[in-house]
Amino acid sequence: MANLIKSKTVVNVGVDVGKQFLDVCIHEKDLHWQEENNDTGIKRILKRLSYYHVERLVMEATGRYEFELAQAAYTKGLPVCIVKPLLVRRYAGANDQLAKTDKLDAQIIAEFGAVLKPKVTPAKSKNLIAIKDLITRRRQLVNLRTQESNRRGIMGKTLAVSCRRIIRHLNAEIERIEKQLARHVSEQAEWTEKQSLLKSAPGVGDTLVYTLLADLPELGELNNKEISKLVGVAPMNRDSGRMRGKRRIQGGRAHIRTVLYMATLSATQCNPVIKAFYRKLVAQGKNKKVALTACMRKFIIILNTMVKNKTEWAF
Repeated sequence: MANLIKSKTVVNVGVDVGKQFLDVCIHEKDLHWQEENNDTGIKRILKRLSYYHVERLVMEATGRYEFELAQAAYTKGLPVCIVKPLLVRRYAGANDQLAKTDKLDAQIIAEFGAVLKPKVTPAKSKNLIAIKDLITRRRQLVNLRTQESNRRGIMGKTLAVSCRRIIRHLNAEIERIEKQLARHVSEQAEWTEKQSLLKSAPGVGDTLVYTLLADLPELGELNNKEISKLVGVAPMNRDSGRMRGKRRIQGGRAHIRTVLYMATLSATQCNPVIKAFYRKLVAQGKNKKVALTACMRKFIIILNTMVKNKTEWAF
């Protein structure tokens, strides 16, 4: 079996994912073909790839359209890389590839995988996938509730009853989703200790805990600078020659940063360490938004240290 694998041609495969079609390109063979984005099409792709030794199967993160292909590839033991579309576009621009078609996109994705060798994206269990989906759905419902609450204040008394009725239904649905979420989280045995540690910190609620556990598995494994950069709360330099630009945060995992922002906002009122730090920065003349961003960085560093050292809140 080992000799058979060695005899296969090593290839890097790029897939341009669309709602209806999957465009596939094998970089080393300059081979391109298209299949429908359904079970039949995915089976055909994996069957053709079985004749090669796939070093990387690269596709862009599209939200959900790449999900079925990625899951099927994981079951076949293929190394799947789900990358940010922006990185691929920048690589295409650097190669002066300005034209854009499905075929060209598949080619540039395959070349991106072969040249830059992105990290393989770990496979996720069905339970973890369910947790991530429930977190996303809860966020959607909360946003809808916020929109409806805002409308209630501007639509007048005549329509206020309708707004309240929608909000009541949304509250019930959010509660149902949260119960499902709690049940699935309880089934992640390896999260039990981390969950207990994180919840010991004032200002940390279930939403932040679930988001960190599901979308930031590196928590407790990286140093402070690395975890700050990964979340996107580390200030980036903008210096050139004698010019010293203003430091700004950028990149990172935006959905985690959004949840962390809301948790930090709460922590500035109930967490003694974050509260004191925020007031100190404001007293020094820092803009409130800048001060809050600094608090976000301090908060995630504290949580990272707690998980790394396996210690509860003791500040």
